[in-house]
Amino acid sequence: MHATSLTTIAAIAGGRLADVLDPEAQVTQPAVFDSREAVPGSLFLALKGQHSDGHAYAEAAINKGAVAALVTHPVGVPAIVVDDVLTAFGRLGRFLLHDTVGQATVVAITGSAGKTSTKDFIAQVLPGNVVATPQSFNNEIGLPLTITMADKDTDYLVLEMGARHIGDIRDLTRIAQPDISVVTNVGTAHVGEFGSRENIAQAKGEIVEALPPGGLAVLNADDNFVREMQHRTRGRIVTYGLNEQATIRAVDVATDRQGRASYTLVTPEGSARVQLQFVGDVQVPNSLAAAAVAREAGLYVEQVAARLSEALPRSRWRMETTTRADGVTIVNDAYNANPTSMRHSLDALASMTGGHDQRSIAVLGRMNELGDDARTEHEEIGKYAATLGLDRIILVGGDEAGWMQQGVSSVGGKAIHLPDQDTALDLLHSILRPGDVVLVKASRGVQLQQLADRLLEPDPYPADA
Repeated sequence: MHATSLTTIAAIAGGRLADVLDPEAQVTQPAVFDSREAVPGSLFLALKGQHSDGHAYAEAAINKGAVAALVTHPVGVPAIVVDDVLTAFGRLGRFLLHDTVGQATVVAITGSAGKTSTKDFIAQVLPGNVVATPQSFNNEIGLPLTITMADKDTDYLVLEMGARHIGDIRDLTRIAQPDISVVTNVGTAHVGEFGSRENIAQAKGEIVEALPPGGLAVLNADDNFVREMQHRTRGRIVTYGLNEQATIRAVDVATDRQGRASYTLVTPEGSARVQLQFVGDVQVPNSLAAAAVAREAGLYVEQVAARLSEALPRSRWRMETTTRADGVTIVNDAYNANPTSMRHSLDALASMTGGHDQRSIAVLGRMNELGDDARTEHEEIGKYAATLGLDRIILVGGDEAGWMQQGVSSVGGKAIHLPDQDTALDLLHSILRPGDVVLVKASRGVQLQQLADRLLEPDPYPADA
């Protein structure tokens, strides 16, 4: 973050200083909302959550070196007191972007699935100094927080933008107007919040409406809802996908035994071969979106292909693949789940096995925020899993897991329904053998990534002990 005095931050945020000895003290490091991550020069955000209030940790942040806390009431340590921390922080983010990061090109990404992987690709293919959203910090907290990570030397600012309601992305673009907007797809993630895919498309399209004249909209040509967004923007249009009409295309797609896709990247300027290091065919369109952004940055097709081939997954719990010493492979894709991403992950699992000593084992949990469609969607995922010829399907949790089991059974398949992670772990320890590939997948609230992590630890009660 560019050095900014407390006096300036208070003025921008519409607040006042409290318990501050030096009003000209400089904030020089990115903001933090976890007091444990405070460092000398940072600004601490005292956010109120369901289970804790950041105001109680302001002193701990100051003790670790934070210059001040952004608060709604005095807390006995150096602070900037504002009416609303999130609103004030958004003002600060907008100011920093225009005042100190103004030369950076802002690349904004949204979609029902694939935002984070697309962000990871884009951050690695762009030239120069790139600052990108950490993890999936894509809301009114994470977006301005990412801006505080940038400075006057930043060439590209790559920002995820998430939404749970119509208008959410519009609010984020008012903090950071994009120069390039990328839309990955319109699926059923959060359909329980939005009510329909049409409403989801309305919300996601706000990211291209925010483009200035001359900006660039990068749209998925394989998704009808996304393709129609070309009529909602003042910017130029570049499309990507497997569609023959797409500006940036992939042809001759193949998948290796590790589940990694390769393809020929085709652009108006030429073509080159790409070998991805990410797992899953779904990474092909994500990487094509990054190719479109890199092309806009002036890279040649050979450079784009080389950078895509070198890019590595940077975000945890998204097809995070680890092979144990005994040859069992654990695929931790438990960051989040929706019907589309479930199918993609199951497809990847099926493609990673098939040898004499390999078995495919899917461990699945609940998908959240599906509203009235929850039962139907879980049953459909059960049916889909059953058609892939997987060796084992293990369903963990309550009603939703039961619905998936009913879906499996309805098409003649077999699945095991277990009540909790401990029971699943015991079963897996008893059946796993070298060569097995285990996919662990559920919505974030299920915390099934903990099961995946525990599977990487030694079995405390091995059968041959």
